Amino acid sequence: MTTLSLSTSKPSDLKVDALVVGVAKGAKGVVLAPGAEDVDKAFKGKLASTVTALGALGKAGEVTKVPSLGATNAAVVLAVGLGDEQAVGRGRRAAPSYEPETLRRAAGAATRALAGTRKVGLALPAAGAAAVRAVAEGALLGGYAYHRYRVASKDAHKPPVESLTLSNPEARARDVRAAVAHAQALSDAVNLCRDLVNTPPLDLPPAELAAAAVAAAKEAGLKVEVLDEKALKKGGYGGILGVGQGSSRPPRLVKLTYTASKATRHLALVGKGITFDSGGLSLKPSASMEWMKADMGGAGAVIAAMTAIARIKPAVNVTGWAPLAENMPSGSAQRPSDVLRIYGGKTVEVLNTDAEGRLILADAIARASEDRPDLIVDVATLTGAQLVALGNRTAAIMANDDAVRERVFDASKRAGEQMWPMPLPDELRASMDSEVADIANMGDKYGGMLVAGLFLREFVGEGLRWVHLDIAGPAFNEGSAHGYTPKGGTGAGVRTLVQLAEDLADGSL
Repeated sequence: MTTLSLSTSKPSDLKVDALVVGVAKGAKGVVLAPGAEDVDKAFKGKLASTVTALGALGKAGEVTKVPSLGATNAAVVLAVGLGDEQAVGRGRRAAPSYEPETLRRAAGAATRALAGTRKVGLALPAAGAAAVRAVAEGALLGGYAYHRYRVASKDAHKPPVESLTLSNPEARARDVRAAVAHAQALSDAVNLCRDLVNTPPLDLPPAELAAAAVAAAKEAGLKVEVLDEKALKKGGYGGILGVGQGSSRPPRLVKLTYTASKATRHLALVGKGITFDSGGLSLKPSASMEWMKADMGGAGAVIAAMTAIARIKPAVNVTGWAPLAENMPSGSAQRPSDVLRIYGGKTVEVLNTDAEGRLILADAIARASEDRPDLIVDVATLTGAQLVALGNRTAAIMANDDAVRERVFDASKRAGEQMWPMPLPDELRASMDSEVADIANMGDKYGGMLVAGLFLREFVGEGLRWVHLDIAGPAFNEGSAHGYTPKGGTGAGVRTLVQLAEDLADGSL
């Protein structure tokens, strides 16, 4: 696990193996970003020209390595691009300033490029606690790799950076130290979610994912409860049981509880946990199954977010729900046209067994509603239609309250996650009318993401605010790594869920 510390030492004096500075596209070529002054002095004022001579343009995410040749304690200086130079203020007092997400992505790109390096110093723009937190988050998130199953190929894959040192003159300030602690808690949680998503489904059936949740909860000081198949049957969780009945590995429901002293508000988080999705009897094509180990990304996000919340300690009570099942075809699997009785009594006709995530979420949302929380947020790799609508990097936000949907959108931007608000058109609800049950699990084939959201809305308690996050695309990166985002599991949703807990605690949500 990559760690980060603060230091008031000059960057050139840090005892590290590599130093990271920022560069940008100025009006007349590459310019150095704030934080690089000391390193430039060590290079006798020629750092920008040296980087330019090596082909750097200052483009966002671009990395250029420069041998220090003894100019600094570090053997290598890595210049990472920040994009167009930004400035605030007027006249002589104007100083370059960069958005938090720009800093996150640059720091992440630099840390990824330095894989195999033990100690790295950071001299990026970080004036104030907000910028420090952004740089720390990006660097820590970029310092991730999943090598659990590397054996013969282990030496061919460089380990992530071991430790990071952020040089900052305000390193002793309380708010700056708090910002780094927050970044470490958040990045540890995101990386936990990444680990869970990347784990092969053979090794992470519902019972094992529940055990991982228990271990993480106990370490974080959370209260945890797990319902096995017998308890689920006794409790009437027909959706979870129906989806899981085709697998030899039975389902689970995990409940995680964080209680803050004197808190008056309550947040419920619900995460879809399909540990592998074959589609059931409505079998997926082979190619569509290749990344279905990620279909528990919502549950992973909730479990991980709860650990970060326990460390950050916002003044709000939070309950996390993770319904877990494996969706497999077999002689015991549920069939199209079967009818399930969801927790609370509402019945669902199953028209397509590959629309299973909404069935387990329905149970958990209905149960979470019983506690009358101030807000319910579910997060799920729910529909392929989400990728069609928004691509593989932008999650969808749906809600039964327009104002809360916009506030969640704002929270996602502050958290640094790409999301976009989407509607829940009431006219699509009729397409899920069933001839035999209260509702069907499929409706209009157009707007499938919205239809799924409307289905979930049916199980939200009367008068409760509810938000649905569809993270089907962003939860798993099948393309190249970028910024602080690795290939494979990304940890999508974790940062937004934590931000929502903090917003509810301070009364802004």
